[in-house]
Parts: sequence; structure tokens; C-alpha cells
Amino acid sequence: MQKPLFSCLALLGLGLLSACSATSGADSTSESDVSAPSSVASTDPETLSTPTTTGATTGSSKSTATTAKPSASPTTSTAPNKSTTSVTCGADNAVFPNLTQVAGAGSGYELPKVAVTCGSDTLKMTSNGMISYAFVSKTPNGLKSQNFSWTITTKPKIAAQQTSIKTTMGTIAFTVTGIPVYGPMEGPVPTQEAFGDPVFNNILDTCGGHTGYNADYHYHTIYSVSDCSLQETIVGYALDGFPIYSNPSYKWKSGYEKTGNPKTNSWDAYTYKGGTSTLDECNGQKQSDGSYRYYVTQSFPYVIGCYTGTAQAQSGAAAQAMPPMGPPGPVGKSSAIRDLSTGVAQSVTPTTILCIIKEDI
Repeated sequence: MQKPLFSCLALLGLGLLSACSATSGADSTSESDVSAPSSVASTDPETLSTPTTTGATTGSSKSTATTAKPSASPTTSTAPNKSTTSVTCGADNAVFPNLTQVAGAGSGYELPKVAVTCGSDTLKMTSNGMISYAFVSKTPNGLKSQNFSWTITTKPKIAAQQTSIKTTMGTIAFTVTGIPVYGPMEGPVPTQEAFGDPVFNNILDTCGGHTGYNADYHYHTIYSVSDCSLQETIVGYALDGFPIYSNPSYKWKSGYEKTGNPKTNSWDAYTYKGGTSTLDECNGQKQSDGSYRYYVTQSFPYVIGCYTGTAQAQSGAAAQAMPPMGPPGPVGKSSAIRDLSTGVAQSVTPTTILCIIKEDI
């Protein structure tokens, strides 16, 4: 799919980490880390650590990765890459890409940390919500790591009735790269664009996302291009477990038409009318085998218009409501990631990630 008129900023540099994965059978559960090593550029000697070694174990085989020894000057910790496998899981078998070679948001920001646990009935993803490409500020808010954990079914079913997301002010889906996806409207701030369409109001970066008041990065639309670490395939999952597919050349069209001004109250500005080669009201389509899939579209609602299945309730940060844009928080490209509420610098020690494959007997 070619994104019109622009492309994301080219990824720069490397961040490498030993990763592992396993093919899970019907009665097995596997946990695989597909993330880059934690990394923060630092000039504060107190934040620097001595080299550490962790292992990534699968059965009897073992691979290790050692962090580079920090120096007093600004550095980025990396680890040798010994495996570049991805993880396959979920309805229709999505590929969760290996993120060990991404540059990340930039100097001073943590690199992505994503882990996928694939069971016979459930998929669990944990993510620090960090992007794999250069951060471009589109709101007054900064960017910092989060603590997301999503659990969905791998055997979704079409519900008797669709479920509206018109009042959902938060996550409705997540990408295979560990980034939350919000619906096609913003919060109440700024008032002149209250509940408006963020695409129409041009407040998204070239990958379709921006940050909220909690310094949390999220998407409102998705571009399946390599610069955003997404490909022409399954780009994510809705919380009801159904996959979200890319839409090469936007073959499938949204059935919604603009009937008002989406600068505010976006749901009131679009009306579903259907038509030839259009998707249903949820922005998806039932397949010949009885399965269902959502599609990314060029126009409203961009990702999901409603739930076709039954969304699984989440908890913690993954269930938090969309915060208003608000004033800028004290998050910057400093020697540490700063807490929004206190402005106190929190040291982040460069580490590598432990990845363990577990099999049920």
C-alpha cells in the first residue's frame, strides 16, 4: 500500500538483541521477546552500568547477548544479534515482527520492548508502547514508555450484534508492533476540535499516530509501510480478537461518507451508506470460510467502525481512557525519561531482555 504524498522518516542506526521464538502446537504456550534492547542515551555517570549478560533459552539450546560497556559520553547500549526470528500467533496467524534492528524514537528514548505469549486459546502481548521510528511531536505532549498488557482470544466469533465504539475513549486494538490503536475521534481538548477527526484535523505523524497527555503514543489510522515497521499483511488485532488487515491500493473502501464537518464530533460528521466494494459498518468483511477481518481504509473510520465480535475487557494501562491533549509534560530527550506528574528524572539502566519458551506437557 502506498501512503499518499508522504512517507515516514527513514530509520537510522541499529539496535540489536538476541531474540527467540517457537512454533506452538495446539496444547502449548510459547513466550517470545521480539523487542530491541532497552536503551537510553545518558551523560549522568549514575545511570551507567557495567556490562550484563542474559540468556535466551529454547529447549537445550542457549544464546546470549551482552550489553556494550557504557562510557562517560552519551552512548546507546546495543547487543549482538544472534537470532532474527519473528513470532506467529493469533487468528489468521499474524506475524509479530522482530524489532531488534530498529533505531527507535531517537536519542534519549527507550527502544521498543514487545513480548508475545501465544496459547491455544489466547494471545497476550506486553509492550512498553515505544515506536520503532523517529518521534515527531504533533501534540504538546512528550513521549515516554508505558506498561501495556493486552490479552485477546485466538478463536474469535461473530457476535449476534455489533458493539458501538462511538463513546470509547481509549484502546480498541493494538498493532503487531505493540502500539495501541484508538478510534477515529479525539478527546475534548482542544475545545475548538473537541471529539474531532484527528486525520481531518492533521494532528497525526506520517505513521498515523501521536502522543496523549500521559506521553503515550497511539494510532488513529494505520499505514502499512516498512518505515512504520508494518507490512502488507495483518497489522494488528482488535480487542475482540479479529485481525486487522492492510488494504493494498485501498481495494476495499469504507462505506462511510462525510455529511458534516468532522473538525468536531467526528461521529456526527460521517454517515454509513455502504455501496459497491465497501466494507460493513465495522469496517470489515465476513470471509467465505465464515471468518471475519477488519481492513485499514483511507477514509473514516480508518481502522475499526465498531466491534463485530465481543471485545475482551482489559486492565491496567491497556484499559486507561484517552486523556485530553492538555499542556506539555516535562518529557524530553534528556539523560533519563521524566515522569509527567513530578518532573523527576528516572534513571533507566540499559539492559538486555530474557526470552523463555515454555511448553505445557
